[in-house]
Amino acid sequence: MSGADDTLSPARRILLDECIPRRLRRSLSGHDVHTVQDLGWSGTKNGALLRLAVAEGFAVFITVDRNLEYQQNVPGLGLAVVALRARSNDIDDLVPLMPSLVDLIPTLQPGQVVRVPA
Repeated sequence: MSGADDTLSPARRILLDECIPRRLRRSLSGHDVHTVQDLGWSGTKNGALLRLAVAEGFAVFITVDRNLEYQQNVPGLGLAVVALRARSNDIDDLVPLMPSLVDLIPTLQPGQVVRVPA
């Protein structure tokens, strides 16, 4: 027995919203990262998208959508939502947030909404 706390499991199943550059997944090595586009879910409305993510076993949804947390009942969904706060969704604006995001991911709980930076 390793004694590791299961809530701090290193690998998480993560879905990147279609507004997030696909290249950002390189910053999340060690996790099972997919994009909305890769799954053929582009154009799916937020509520349906989040339900699909839960049904497919995703633990974390990462977006730059500042309104999602107010439009959806995230606590009732069963996955954590991370809203990246940057000047734009350009990769150069998002990469500086990655160290904080990487540190945060193992601690996320279902239904939690976290803003990075806080």
